[in-house]
Amino acid sequence: MQNNNQIANPQSGQLPKVKGPEMNDRDFLNDGLSTCKYLTDSLNIAIREASHEQLHSDLLQILTETHQSARELYNLMFQNGWYKLEAEEQQKLQQALQQFNGYSSQFPY
Repeated sequence: MQNNNQIANPQSGQLPKVKGPEMNDRDFLNDGLSTCKYLTDSLNIAIREASHEQLHSDLLQILTETHQSARELYNLMFQNGWYKLEAEEQQKLQQALQQFNGYSSQFPY
């Protein structure tokens, strides 16, 4: 069933109607995206804590590449209709905008 607030492409590809124990294309992409999310979270911590300059630089490069991989996996899932987004109501967006505009008046510069 399609929710009116969902942003999604129609599903493409041949996924089985009844999911079996074996992994399909969607499962592999979802697993890869989940792994990338976990790695970026962990790399952020490692980079903050790295005292050695070259290690910091290497981890930062790996973080950038991992973010890029996550983006590519997300794009593939979205294109195939396997990643759905929930559209926010215009009123809530307007409230958030006003809230953050109020915060900006508190900045010292």
